[in-house]
Amino acid sequence: MRGIMIQGTASDVGKSMICAALCRILSDQKIKVAPFKSQNMSNNSYVTVWGEEIGRSQGVQAEAARTIATVDMNPILLKPESGMKSQVILFGKKIETMDGMDYRARFYKKGLQAIDHALANLAKNFTHIVIEGAGSPTEMNLNDRELVNMTVAKRADVPVILVADIERGGVFASIVGTLALIPEKERVKGLIINKFRGDVKLFEDGVRFLESYTGIPVLGVIPYLDHHEIEQEDSLGVRAVRQLSLVENAIDLVVCKHPYLSNFTDIEPFLTEADVSVRWAETVDDIGHPDILVLPGTKSTIADLRYWKQQQLGEKLKSLQKDTWIVGLCGGFQMFAETLSDPQGHDGVSVESEAGFGLVSKMHVDFVEEKIVRRQQGMVRFREDDIAVSGYEIHHGRVTGINYPLIDSEESTEGYFHNRLIGTHLHGFFRDRSCRTAFLSSIRKQKNLPLPAVETTTDPIDRWATHVKNHLDWQKTTEIMEAFQ
Repeated sequence: MRGIMIQGTASDVGKSMICAALCRILSDQKIKVAPFKSQNMSNNSYVTVWGEEIGRSQGVQAEAARTIATVDMNPILLKPESGMKSQVILFGKKIETMDGMDYRARFYKKGLQAIDHALANLAKNFTHIVIEGAGSPTEMNLNDRELVNMTVAKRADVPVILVADIERGGVFASIVGTLALIPEKERVKGLIINKFRGDVKLFEDGVRFLESYTGIPVLGVIPYLDHHEIEQEDSLGVRAVRQLSLVENAIDLVVCKHPYLSNFTDIEPFLTEADVSVRWAETVDDIGHPDILVLPGTKSTIADLRYWKQQQLGEKLKSLQKDTWIVGLCGGFQMFAETLSDPQGHDGVSVESEAGFGLVSKMHVDFVEEKIVRRQQGMVRFREDDIAVSGYEIHHGRVTGINYPLIDSEESTEGYFHNRLIGTHLHGFFRDRSCRTAFLSSIRKQKNLPLPAVETTTDPIDRWATHVKNHLDWQKTTEIMEAFQ
């Protein structure tokens, strides 16, 4: 199996996005390509069709490769919890919760075995592989037992392309410094400069310097692409979830920024709406009087509930209910309850009974050991419109006492919808444009905003892949991948 590995000079340089572009470009050439990331750390997971958890980026990359996502594409997933611990998800299923020291001491050999097993399985079904590293390959305090950068490049026997982010500055030092410290520098066969703003010709001297100083070709300088509409995974991407609309009297959407925020990608679809301003609220004073207030997902519902109760958010919510749409997503929805119970601490905090915000009378949440992990689809009614929705659920909480469900499916009902309260466990609920438009339409009418025209849009992954290929020496990249054996 031929392949290539994308490593970065730091976190959030764009490794996941570059991998997605390469997967789509190779797929366009009728090549059977699979994405791979040995170990991922994220609370923003993706649910496979078999109800297993992998990193969200690998799910998106599988879509880019036009293949079905499997656990072999991300055999190890770490989901941070409160208390400096993480759930360890191995081949899609939780095996235990560990702190960092325990994980390094006890999991290393099992991790290597998992990587080898996953790579062998992928080799049976694919001819090419695009591998994503994590963070930087030069974390000298961790490299003796690392499971995600050069260890993987060696085991898969693939060349490495090093990506640097020029937007944050210091691109020359970050590349030269990384190459000075990186183990097996000879595997690095190309450089990519990502997130360039301005005229690329202004960086021609920079390209010449890097190639002369390092002896490694610069394969491309990728300009920054605004509003690419591809879901991000890393929590560093949270800073991008904000938008100041230039439309007069725009819809004001506020997102409560929990300390244990997760699945912030549920908010990203609103960034595609030109007449919606999106802003964060870290305190109750930041909220104001918005048109929409969103309580997003959280890795520890009760911990974040307590954070907001200390700030008197419950009183604020009740004062807003008459004029503001209040939307709860997963853990945010669970906060609507009158009471929550988690005596075993499955959600991160042990408590017999915790008062919720009490927005939904008689609603109660019990947290149990068995996590619901599944894809879900059904019909939702916004005013007179019946709309098909689909997404996935990942939660320990079991909700009872709901009289006004949001979603009807063949097997059950889900969520809550009454007056201006909407709650659901379904991640991806607003990703569908029809659902999002139906929700926003009544607000647009109230604010005398025009309804959006029906658009035929380009697949965001196609748009991004074309953008990358137009600024990448694809022939040289292909030669590197095919020649390295």
